[in-house]
Amino acid sequence: MKIEDKKKFSEKWFEYLQDQICDCYESIEKKFGGSQKFLATKWSKSKKSEGGGNYRILKAGKVFDKVGVNKSTVSGKFSKKFRTNILGAQKDGNYWASGISVVAHMKNPKIPAMHFNTRFIVTKKSWFGGGIDLTPSFKDKKEEIYFHSKLKELCNNNRKNYNKYKIWCDKYFFLKHRNEKRGIGGIFFDYEKKNWEKDFQFVREVGIGFIELSSHIIKNKIKLKYNKRDKERQYLKRGRYIEFNLLYDRGTKFGLNSGGNIESILMSLPPNANWK
Repeated sequence: MKIEDKKKFSEKWFEYLQDQICDCYESIEKKFGGSQKFLATKWSKSKKSEGGGNYRILKAGKVFDKVGVNKSTVSGKFSKKFRTNILGAQKDGNYWASGISVVAHMKNPKIPAMHFNTRFIVTKKSWFGGGIDLTPSFKDKKEEIYFHSKLKELCNNNRKNYNKYKIWCDKYFFLKHRNEKRGIGGIFFDYEKKNWEKDFQFVREVGIGFIELSSHIIKNKIKLKYNKRDKERQYLKRGRYIEFNLLYDRGTKFGLNSGGNIESILMSLPPNANWK
């Protein structure tokens, strides 16, 4: 398959998945008494020929304090300093990238914050990457077992190395300056490029898997009671979330170094957070 066709198919999938996630989350909001809907904002790079994106935000809902679903397709040339970090971009710095990212911060502190993203990147090389992870404010071993068992099943069905992805996720979502994990991990993968058709199928199933997993977890915990102290604990955990995304997150760095829209890049940040 030609690389232009691969770009087209992957971009169309990310567009479709954005619609599916937003429709699902709006239906969850409605089911539990909310009326909030996603507000969409389109943006373009300074050179419109280099693409742009569409980020959608739902705030102050019955279920979600804030959830952002961002889809973008951009191209251009990396700076000489940044291109050394990108596979296949070292010589000329040219790139094309399309992807989707989701971050959901819940109103009920008993429900974990959720993160998902998948992407297809083209330089002199081309590959898929992405992952799913949870950041709970309260330990729940039963939920943790369920979450990881479903991710393992998803990987095994696609003949992917779950253990490798799990370890990669644990190492990635780690706050070095605090010597602590951000959450309970999940899966993280990158540089998937051996078989485009099979890798693309895996990426699609990761997207559908995220919808199913997040919906189940939300519906399972939405009616749990909480108090002001629980909410304060959630705000402290969100502080850790902010620290990671601003100091270490590769997606944030990629967006800033590829001329992305600042608001869409920072949509992952929660509406409220505290520090001791």
